[in-house]
Amino acid sequence: MRKIDELAQALADGTTTSRSLIEESLARIADPDGEGARAFIKVHADQARAMADTADSLRKHGRSPGPYAGIPIALKDLFDIAGEPTPAGSAVLANAPDAKVNAPVVARMIAAGFIPVGRTNMTEFAFSGLGINPHYGTPASPWDRASKRIPGGSSSGTAVAVADGMAAAGLGTDTGGSCRIPAAFCGIVGYKPTARRIPIDGVLPLAPSLDSVGPLAPSVACCAEIDAILAGKAPAAPTPARLNGLRLAVPDNMVLDGMDDTVAAAFDAALSSLSAAGARIEQTHFHDFAELPGVNAKGGFAASEAYAWHRHLLATQGSGYDPRIRVRIARGEHLSAADYLDLTHARARLIASFDRATEPYDCILMPSVPIIAPRIADLDDERAYNSINMLILRNTALGNFFDRCAISVPCHRIGDAPVGLMLMGETMGDARLFSIAAAVEAVLR
Repeated sequence: MRKIDELAQALADGTTTSRSLIEESLARIADPDGEGARAFIKVHADQARAMADTADSLRKHGRSPGPYAGIPIALKDLFDIAGEPTPAGSAVLANAPDAKVNAPVVARMIAAGFIPVGRTNMTEFAFSGLGINPHYGTPASPWDRASKRIPGGSSSGTAVAVADGMAAAGLGTDTGGSCRIPAAFCGIVGYKPTARRIPIDGVLPLAPSLDSVGPLAPSVACCAEIDAILAGKAPAAPTPARLNGLRLAVPDNMVLDGMDDTVAAAFDAALSSLSAAGARIEQTHFHDFAELPGVNAKGGFAASEAYAWHRHLLATQGSGYDPRIRVRIARGEHLSAADYLDLTHARARLIASFDRATEPYDCILMPSVPIIAPRIADLDDERAYNSINMLILRNTALGNFFDRCAISVPCHRIGDAPVGLMLMGETMGDARLFSIAAAVEAVLR
């Protein structure tokens, strides 16, 4: 995996061309021995080549729109792209009306010069953290590919595309961990911004109260630069923070439960490395976590808001849904208006309480996911599917509920199963979190 700044420098130096980068991406996607057929739902080969030739011509004449012009990216299948339907990994919307305009986040990436090479696979309607899709196949995680392990979801195809070099970076969405979970399982970096910073117009919703748009990329700097573009700001690599003296909290309740030996070893090693670099690691009990199961017992925002969007489509084409997704959405039918208001009020109260509890700390640390990626075949059983899905989403969903920014950074040794270390910052503390994450990444590398 090459970082986007390295590709930008190679383009500026003339040691590569956009057309070369695009052809390399398309070749990796088309490789019959790779995961391209499952990572991508649609490939924009001809369009990408035409855009690459334009980028090369503009750069040759000193008219390039920016340093990233000509770099290939992947787009999750729930972003509106003008002239195409937005299926969101489903079969029932495969022939939906074409989007009239690009989603703002897509428009901003194209304006910065990035070239979309295609629409990437995902969990149907983004409603699972596993990445399994019965309609388009499930791309396998890069690790232990012979065993065909889950890529994580819902931004499954984007993560695999980046990890396998089919794109330099990609856009995903994150409602309960859908950027960070696949990043953790695929050995890359995934970012969930403070949701309000990035527009979600033109993005097929799961739960607008929790939905956010974020990048998946090879490094923290790549994610920071793309995040800035998505927010309409000038991109810049973050300046790493001084780790010496930082107060980093590790929750001692809930988030460490159920860790397997591989994740526990990688997490402990990461904490030891950060402590040796001068960070103050403090075990902390967060009482607010204990309330979350009760608050979300009826399905939470995801079920209620997803059902509101899907109810008419379910009534007419429900048989075309993945049954495991359909039943999750249908839970929202039984949440009353009073229940929803109670949920909204409880969230506001818990956010205020959690803000007070985390005020003394620079950020919160925990495993992104408490287990390594299980085999796809082991999740055919519905009970296993549901229990593993809940476990995988448990830690990352905290960032969405508490309206925080959060990032997953690889913390495993090369050759071992991918493990992600999650750093959770304050609401609207994205710049500070990127600075800390850049320092953490440098230590863990």
